[in-house]
Amino acid sequence: MRVGIPVEARPAERRVAGLPETVTTLIGAGLTVDVQAGAGRHAHASDAAYRAAGANVIADHPAGQSDVIVSVQPPTPEQAAALREGDVTISFLQPNAEPELIEVLKARKVTAFSLDLLPRVTRAQAADALSSQALVAGYRAVLEAANRLPRFLPMFTTAAGTIPPAKVLVLGAGVAGLQAIATARRLGAVVEAYDVRAAAKDEVKSLGARFLELDLETQQGVYAEAQSETFLERQRELIAERVAASDVVISTAAIPGRKAPVLVTNDMLKAMAPGSVVVDLAAESGGNVTASSPGEETWVGEVLVYGALNMPSGMPVHASRLYARNVANLLMMMTEDGQVVPDLTDEVLSGCCLTHAGELRRELR
Repeated sequence: MRVGIPVEARPAERRVAGLPETVTTLIGAGLTVDVQAGAGRHAHASDAAYRAAGANVIADHPAGQSDVIVSVQPPTPEQAAALREGDVTISFLQPNAEPELIEVLKARKVTAFSLDLLPRVTRAQAADALSSQALVAGYRAVLEAANRLPRFLPMFTTAAGTIPPAKVLVLGAGVAGLQAIATARRLGAVVEAYDVRAAAKDEVKSLGARFLELDLETQQGVYAEAQSETFLERQRELIAERVAASDVVISTAAIPGRKAPVLVTNDMLKAMAPGSVVVDLAAESGGNVTASSPGEETWVGEVLVYGALNMPSGMPVHASRLYARNVANLLMMMTEDGQVVPDLTDEVLSGCCLTHAGELRRELR
Protein backbone atom coordinates (compact mmCIF):
# COMPACT_ATOMS: atom_id res chain seq x y z
CA MET A 1 0.00 0.00 0.00
CA ARG A 2 1.04 3.59 -0.60
CA VAL A 3 1.45 6.34 2.01
CA GLY A 4 1.29 9.93 0.77
CA ILE A 5 2.94 12.94 2.42
CA PRO A 6 1.59 16.18 0.91
CA VAL A 7 2.64 19.81 1.00
CA GLU A 8 0.58 21.39 3.79
CA ALA A 9 -2.21 23.42 2.23
CA ARG A 10 -3.42 25.41 5.23
CA PRO A 11 -2.07 28.96 5.72
CA ALA A 12 1.10 29.40 7.80
CA GLU A 13 1.64 25.66 8.38
CA ARG A 14 5.36 24.93 8.06
CA ARG A 15 5.54 21.45 9.56
CA VAL A 16 5.49 18.21 7.59
CA ALA A 17 4.01 14.84 8.58
CA GLY A 18 6.90 12.69 7.41
CA LEU A 19 10.66 13.09 7.21
CA PRO A 20 13.31 10.96 5.48
CA GLU A 21 14.01 9.16 8.76
CA THR A 22 10.36 8.10 9.12
CA VAL A 23 10.10 7.27 5.42
CA THR A 24 12.75 4.64 6.08
CA THR A 25 10.60 3.21 8.89
CA LEU A 26 7.51 3.02 6.69
CA ILE A 27 9.37 1.41 3.80
CA GLY A 28 10.86 -1.09 6.25
CA ALA A 29 7.29 -2.09 7.13
CA GLY A 30 6.59 -2.90 3.48
CA LEU A 31 4.86 0.37 2.53
CA THR A 32 5.53 2.55 -0.52
CA VAL A 33 5.90 6.25 0.23
CA ASP A 34 4.91 9.13 -2.06
CA VAL A 35 6.09 12.63 -1.10
CA GLN A 36 4.78 15.72 -2.84
CA ALA A 37 7.66 17.86 -4.11
CA GLY A 38 8.58 20.56 -1.60
CA ALA A 39 6.69 19.00 1.31
CA GLY A 40 9.67 19.17 3.66
CA ARG A 41 11.20 22.47 2.60
CA HIS A 42 10.41 24.41 5.79
CA ALA A 43 11.78 21.54 7.89
CA HIS A 44 14.92 21.57 5.71
CA ALA A 45 14.17 18.12 4.31
CA SER A 46 14.96 18.23 0.60
CA ASP A 47 13.33 16.22 -2.15
CA ALA A 48 16.74 14.61 -2.71
CA ALA A 49 16.82 13.45 0.92
CA TYR A 50 13.39 11.84 0.53
CA ARG A 51 14.53 10.08 -2.65
CA ALA A 52 17.66 8.84 -0.87
CA ALA A 53 15.42 7.39 1.85
CA GLY A 54 13.49 5.47 -0.82
CA ALA A 55 10.44 7.69 -1.34
CA ASN A 56 8.85 8.60 -4.67
CA VAL A 57 8.76 12.38 -5.10
CA ILE A 58 5.60 13.35 -7.00
CA ALA A 59 4.39 16.65 -8.40
CA ASP A 60 0.82 16.72 -7.12
CA HIS A 61 -1.09 16.13 -3.91
CA PRO A 62 -1.19 12.34 -3.32
CA ALA A 63 -4.97 12.20 -2.66
CA GLY A 64 -6.45 9.66 -5.06
CA GLN A 65 -3.03 8.10 -5.69
CA SER A 66 -1.94 7.01 -2.21
CA ASP A 67 -4.00 4.74 0.03
CA VAL A 68 -3.03 6.60 3.20
CA ILE A 69 -2.60 10.37 3.48
CA VAL A 70 -0.65 11.67 6.49
CA SER A 71 -0.57 15.39 7.19
CA VAL A 72 -0.37 17.92 9.99
CA GLN A 73 -3.45 19.93 9.15
CA PRO A 74 -6.43 18.06 7.70
CA PRO A 75 -7.03 17.96 3.95
CA THR A 76 -9.27 20.64 2.52
CA PRO A 77 -12.77 19.55 1.48
CA GLU A 78 -11.60 19.73 -2.15
CA GLN A 79 -8.63 17.44 -1.45
CA ALA A 80 -10.85 15.08 0.54
CA ALA A 81 -13.19 14.82 -2.43
CA ALA A 82 -10.36 13.13 -4.38
CA LEU A 83 -10.02 10.36 -1.79
CA ARG A 84 -11.37 6.89 -2.57
CA GLU A 85 -13.55 4.59 -0.53
CA GLY A 86 -11.42 2.87 2.09
CA ASP A 87 -8.57 5.39 1.97
CA VAL A 88 -7.07 6.38 5.33
CA THR A 89 -6.13 9.85 6.61
CA ILE A 90 -4.13 10.78 9.70
CA SER A 91 -3.93 14.42 10.84
CA PHE A 92 -4.95 16.94 13.47
CA LEU A 93 -8.51 16.90 12.23
CA GLN A 94 -10.09 19.27 14.80
CA PRO A 95 -13.53 17.80 14.06
CA ASN A 96 -15.62 20.49 15.74
CA ALA A 97 -14.11 23.14 13.47
CA GLU A 98 -14.42 21.17 10.21
CA PRO A 99 -18.10 20.24 9.64
CA GLU A 100 -17.89 20.53 5.83
CA LEU A 101 -14.80 18.33 5.70
CA ILE A 102 -16.39 15.73 7.98
CA GLU A 103 -19.35 15.44 5.62
CA VAL A 104 -17.01 14.87 2.65
CA LEU A 105 -15.04 12.21 4.52
CA LYS A 106 -18.26 10.43 5.43
CA ALA A 107 -19.61 10.61 1.89
CA ARG A 108 -16.33 9.27 0.44
CA LYS A 109 -16.29 6.47 3.07
CA VAL A 110 -12.81 7.46 4.22
CA THR A 111 -11.32 6.10 7.45
CA ALA A 112 -10.13 9.30 9.14
CA PHE A 113 -7.98 9.34 12.26
CA SER A 114 -7.60 12.53 14.30
CA LEU A 115 -4.61 12.86 16.59
CA ASP A 116 -6.66 15.31 18.65
CA LEU A 117 -8.73 12.33 19.79
CA LEU A 118 -5.92 9.91 20.67
CA PRO A 119 -6.78 8.15 23.94
CA ARG A 120 -4.58 9.09 26.89
CA VAL A 121 -3.39 5.55 27.61
CA THR A 122 0.15 4.26 28.07
CA ARG A 123 0.23 2.30 24.82
CA ALA A 124 -0.63 5.44 22.84
CA GLN A 125 2.15 7.63 24.23
CA ALA A 126 4.51 7.08 21.30
CA ALA A 127 1.83 8.52 19.00
CA ASP A 128 0.79 11.37 21.33
CA ALA A 129 1.22 14.32 18.99
CA LEU A 130 -0.73 16.68 21.25
CA SER A 131 1.98 16.25 23.90
CA SER A 132 4.92 16.46 21.51
CA GLN A 133 3.63 19.65 19.95
CA ALA A 134 2.71 21.12 23.35
CA LEU A 135 6.36 20.75 24.32
CA VAL A 136 7.33 22.96 21.38
CA ALA A 137 4.56 25.44 22.17
CA GLY A 138 5.62 25.80 25.81
CA TYR A 139 9.21 26.50 24.83
CA ARG A 140 8.21 29.02 22.17
CA ALA A 141 5.79 30.80 24.51
CA VAL A 142 8.60 31.89 26.79
CA LEU A 143 10.71 33.12 23.88
CA GLU A 144 7.74 35.09 22.53
CA ALA A 145 7.16 36.64 25.94
CA ALA A 146 10.84 37.50 26.43
CA ASN A 147 10.94 39.10 22.99
CA ARG A 148 8.01 41.38 23.90
CA LEU A 149 8.97 42.15 27.50
CA PRO A 150 10.72 45.55 27.83
CA ARG A 151 13.06 44.25 30.53
CA PHE A 152 15.45 41.38 31.29
CA LEU A 153 14.28 37.97 32.47
CA PRO A 154 17.44 37.12 34.50
CA MET A 155 19.00 39.05 37.36
CA PHE A 156 22.09 41.13 36.57
CA THR A 157 24.56 42.58 39.03
CA THR A 158 26.45 45.46 37.47
CA ALA A 159 28.54 48.46 38.49
CA ALA A 160 25.41 50.53 37.92
CA GLY A 161 23.41 48.44 40.35
CA THR A 162 21.47 45.19 40.51
CA ILE A 163 18.58 44.41 38.18
CA PRO A 164 16.18 41.93 39.79
CA PRO A 165 14.88 38.96 37.80
CA ALA A 166 11.49 39.02 36.14
CA LYS A 167 8.59 37.18 37.74
CA VAL A 168 6.85 34.62 35.53
CA LEU A 169 3.53 32.95 36.33
CA VAL A 170 2.58 29.81 34.39
CA LEU A 171 -1.07 28.77 34.52
CA GLY A 172 -1.42 25.07 33.78
CA ALA A 173 1.36 22.56 34.36
CA GLY A 174 0.75 20.04 31.62
CA VAL A 175 3.38 19.37 28.96
CA ALA A 176 3.30 22.94 27.61
CA GLY A 177 3.29 24.48 31.06
CA LEU A 178 6.16 22.38 32.35
CA GLN A 179 8.25 23.22 29.32
CA ALA A 180 7.43 26.92 29.78
CA ILE A 181 8.52 26.66 33.42
CA ALA A 182 11.79 24.95 32.48
CA THR A 183 12.57 27.45 29.74
CA ALA A 184 11.79 30.51 31.89
CA ARG A 185 13.99 29.09 34.65
CA ARG A 186 16.84 28.52 32.19
CA LEU A 187 16.55 32.17 31.17
CA GLY A 188 16.89 33.22 34.81
CA ALA A 189 13.36 34.23 35.74
CA VAL A 190 11.70 33.61 39.09
CA VAL A 191 8.84 31.26 38.25
CA GLU A 192 5.68 30.14 39.99
CA ALA A 193 2.96 27.96 38.54
CA TYR A 194 -0.56 26.81 39.24
CA ASP A 195 -2.47 23.72 38.18
CA VAL A 196 -5.76 22.29 39.35
CA ARG A 197 -4.19 18.82 39.53
CA ALA A 198 -2.55 17.93 42.82
CA ALA A 199 -0.07 15.68 41.01
CA ALA A 200 1.47 18.70 39.26
CA LYS A 201 2.96 20.09 42.47
CA ASP A 202 5.99 17.81 42.58
CA GLU A 203 6.67 18.26 38.86
CA VAL A 204 6.61 22.05 39.20
CA LYS A 205 8.90 22.01 42.24
CA SER A 206 11.33 19.62 40.52
CA LEU A 207 11.91 22.31 37.88
CA GLY A 208 12.84 24.89 40.50
CA ALA A 209 9.54 26.79 40.45
CA ARG A 210 7.16 27.61 43.27
CA PHE A 211 3.80 25.86 43.17
CA LEU A 212 0.90 28.19 43.82
CA GLU A 213 -1.50 26.49 46.21
CA LEU A 214 -5.05 27.84 46.29
CA ASP A 215 -7.88 27.15 48.70
CA LEU A 216 -9.68 25.07 46.08
CA GLU A 217 -10.51 21.43 45.56
CA THR A 218 -7.82 19.72 43.47
CA GLN A 219 -8.18 17.05 40.82
CA GLN A 220 -6.55 13.68 41.34
CA GLY A 221 -6.23 12.54 37.71
CA VAL A 222 -3.28 12.83 35.36
CA TYR A 223 -5.13 15.09 32.91
CA ALA A 224 -7.14 18.23 33.67
CA GLU A 225 -10.91 18.06 33.40
CA ALA A 226 -13.51 20.76 32.80
CA GLN A 227 -14.62 22.70 35.87
CA SER A 228 -17.86 24.46 36.80
CA GLU A 229 -18.22 28.21 36.36
CA THR A 230 -18.51 28.59 40.13
CA PHE A 231 -15.14 26.88 40.55
CA LEU A 232 -13.57 29.05 37.83
CA GLU A 233 -14.90 32.25 39.38
CA ARG A 234 -13.35 31.37 42.72
CA GLN A 235 -10.14 30.36 40.96
CA ARG A 236 -9.92 33.75 39.25
CA GLU A 237 -10.42 35.54 42.58
CA LEU A 238 -7.57 33.60 44.16
CA ILE A 239 -5.02 33.97 41.36
CA ALA A 240 -5.72 37.67 40.71
CA GLU A 241 -3.09 38.79 43.22
CA ARG A 242 -0.39 36.58 41.66
CA VAL A 243 -1.25 37.77 38.16
CA ALA A 244 -0.88 41.39 39.32
CA ALA A 245 2.54 40.62 40.84
CA SER A 246 3.90 39.00 37.65
CA ASP A 247 5.85 40.53 34.79
CA VAL A 248 4.91 37.64 32.49
CA VAL A 249 1.91 35.33 32.54
CA ILE A 250 1.82 32.27 30.30
CA SER A 251 -1.50 30.45 30.22
CA THR A 252 -1.63 26.89 28.93
CA ALA A 253 -4.90 25.49 30.29
CA ALA A 254 -6.72 23.71 27.47
CA ILE A 255 -8.92 20.63 27.35
CA PRO A 256 -8.99 18.86 23.94
CA GLY A 257 -12.37 19.18 22.26
CA ARG A 258 -13.68 21.80 24.72
CA LYS A 259 -13.60 25.56 25.07
CA ALA A 260 -10.66 26.74 27.15
CA PRO A 261 -11.51 27.99 30.68
CA VAL A 262 -11.20 31.73 31.29
CA LEU A 263 -8.51 32.30 33.90
CA VAL A 264 -7.46 35.93 33.40
CA THR A 265 -9.94 38.80 33.00
CA ASN A 266 -9.39 42.34 31.78
CA ASP A 267 -9.63 43.66 35.33
CA MET A 268 -6.79 41.34 36.33
CA LEU A 269 -4.69 42.58 33.41
CA LYS A 270 -5.23 46.20 34.38
CA ALA A 271 -3.73 45.45 37.79
CA MET A 272 -0.44 44.30 36.23
CA ALA A 273 2.57 46.61 35.97
CA PRO A 274 2.93 48.63 32.74
CA GLY A 275 4.93 46.69 30.14
CA SER A 276 3.88 43.29 31.42
CA VAL A 277 3.27 40.53 28.85
CA VAL A 278 0.70 37.75 28.73
CA VAL A 279 0.98 34.84 26.27
CA ASP A 280 -2.20 32.78 25.89
CA LEU A 281 -1.44 29.35 24.46
CA ALA A 282 -5.14 28.48 24.60
CA ALA A 283 -6.18 31.35 22.31
CA GLU A 284 -7.14 28.99 19.47
CA SER A 285 -9.63 27.13 21.67
CA GLY A 286 -11.39 30.17 23.09
CA GLY A 287 -8.63 31.58 25.26
CA ASN A 288 -7.66 31.55 28.94
CA VAL A 289 -7.43 35.33 28.72
CA THR A 290 -10.54 37.35 27.86
CA ALA A 291 -8.57 39.83 25.76
CA SER A 292 -6.69 37.33 23.62
CA SER A 293 -7.32 36.69 19.93
CA PRO A 294 -5.44 34.00 17.96
CA GLY A 295 -2.40 35.43 16.22
CA GLU A 296 -3.03 38.96 17.49
CA GLU A 297 -1.35 41.35 19.92
CA THR A 298 -3.88 43.20 22.07
CA TRP A 299 -3.18 45.99 24.53
CA VAL A 300 -5.23 46.21 27.71
CA GLY A 301 -4.05 49.46 29.18
CA GLU A 302 -0.26 49.11 29.16
CA VAL A 303 -0.25 45.29 29.27
CA LEU A 304 0.38 43.33 26.07
CA VAL A 305 -1.64 40.16 25.45
CA TYR A 306 -0.41 37.83 22.71
CA GLY A 307 -2.85 35.20 21.51
CA ALA A 308 -0.72 32.29 20.33
CA LEU A 309 -1.51 30.78 16.95
CA ASN A 310 0.03 27.46 15.86
CA MET A 311 3.20 27.97 17.88
CA PRO A 312 4.83 24.65 16.87
CA SER A 313 4.80 25.76 13.23
CA GLY A 314 7.31 28.44 14.17
CA MET A 315 9.87 25.71 14.91
CA PRO A 316 9.28 23.37 11.95
CA VAL A 317 12.47 21.32 12.14
CA HIS A 318 12.03 19.78 15.58
CA ALA A 319 8.25 20.07 15.62
CA SER A 320 8.16 18.05 12.39
CA ARG A 321 10.64 15.51 13.72
CA LEU A 322 8.46 14.84 16.76
CA TYR A 323 5.20 14.86 14.83
CA ALA A 324 6.50 12.62 12.04
CA ARG A 325 7.56 10.03 14.62
CA ASN A 326 4.14 10.20 16.28
CA VAL A 327 2.44 9.62 12.92
CA ALA A 328 4.76 6.75 11.99
CA ASN A 329 4.17 5.10 15.36
CA LEU A 330 0.39 5.31 14.94
CA LEU A 331 0.64 3.98 11.40
CA MET A 332 2.74 1.03 12.57
CA MET A 333 -0.10 0.05 14.93
CA MET A 334 -2.31 -0.63 11.91
CA THR A 335 0.25 -2.03 9.45
CA GLU A 336 1.03 -5.68 8.87
CA ASP A 337 2.94 -7.22 5.94
CA GLY A 338 2.82 -3.97 3.97
CA GLN A 339 -0.94 -3.53 4.39
CA VAL A 340 -2.65 -0.80 6.42
CA VAL A 341 -5.67 -2.50 7.95
CA PRO A 342 -6.92 -0.64 11.04
CA ASP A 343 -8.34 -2.88 13.75
CA LEU A 344 -11.11 -0.73 15.13
CA THR A 345 -11.55 -3.02 18.11
CA ASP A 346 -8.18 -1.72 19.31
CA GLU A 347 -8.83 0.97 21.95
CA VAL A 348 -6.15 3.31 20.60
CA LEU A 349 -7.25 3.14 16.98
CA SER A 350 -10.93 3.14 17.81
CA GLY A 351 -10.50 6.11 20.13
CA CYS A 352 -9.01 8.39 17.47
CA CYS A 353 -11.04 7.16 14.47
CA LEU A 354 -13.56 9.83 13.51
CA THR A 355 -15.11 8.46 10.31
CA HIS A 356 -15.24 4.94 8.86
CA ALA A 357 -17.38 3.25 6.20
CA GLY A 358 -19.57 6.31 5.78
CA GLU A 359 -20.30 6.72 9.49
CA LEU A 360 -19.31 9.31 12.08
CA ARG A 361 -17.88 7.37 15.01
CA ARG A 362 -17.66 10.25 17.48
CA GLU A 363 -20.31 12.70 18.61
CA LEU A 364 -19.26 16.26 17.86
CA ARG A 365 -19.66 18.92 20.54
